[in-house]
Amino acid sequence: MLLQPKKLKYKKFQKSRCIKKENSVTSIKFGNFAIKAIDFGYISAAQLESARIAINRVVKRSGKIWLRVFPNKPITKKPSGVRMGKGKGNVDHWVCCVGSGRILFELGGVKPNLAKNALKYASSKLSIKTTIIGVY
Repeated sequence: MLLQPKKLKYKKFQKSRCIKKENSVTSIKFGNFAIKAIDFGYISAAQLESARIAINRVVKRSGKIWLRVFPNKPITKKPSGVRMGKGKGNVDHWVCCVGSGRILFELGGVKPNLAKNALKYASSKLSIKTTIIGVY
């Protein structure tokens, strides 16, 4: 099940620039290890879900995972072969705008080498450059 909000004020948003540097969620709060974004950009709900499943697969559901981002921005797309005009397309997928320095995933309750392997495998599923940080 992909992540998406239950209710929005507007069904379709305008495209906006993604924030380049994050100010709010830049340090580990819940777990011991985390994936931190180096680059900025959009991450889709499908990428987040596949990264979460990858972490669960490696740690064998032993630790706790915190997802620190949520895809709340709809991206619209018109079908292929449709002429220009005639309004905006339907919602195609959901993304979250991520700035550099943002914590994406946190992981706790597992051994350090297992956590690093899981987060490395999960970061390969994401479309932006990331690094793994830890609090020992």
